[in-house]
Amino acid sequence: MDVYGAHNELRLTGLHETQSIDQFSYGVSDRGASIRVPATVPTDGWVGRLEDRRPASNGDPYKIGAVIIETTKSAM
Repeated sequence: MDVYGAHNELRLTGLHETQSIDQFSYGVSDRGASIRVPATVPTDGWVGRLEDRRPASNGDPYKIGAVIIETTKSAM
């Protein structure tokens, strides 16, 4: 969350189509999840994209992308 932009604690409350900042969740077509899996992904054999709904608009997309790639690579 350090690179996801400023003031996420004010935005990620869990009240308005966002998961709370202190929780993590994922789900198919779940706009309230931390990671949203588009509905077409399961029907396409789990090939496609994921939507990380936590970054703020003031986050650096390059830093955010680097953290996501680093985390994904370490999980494999």
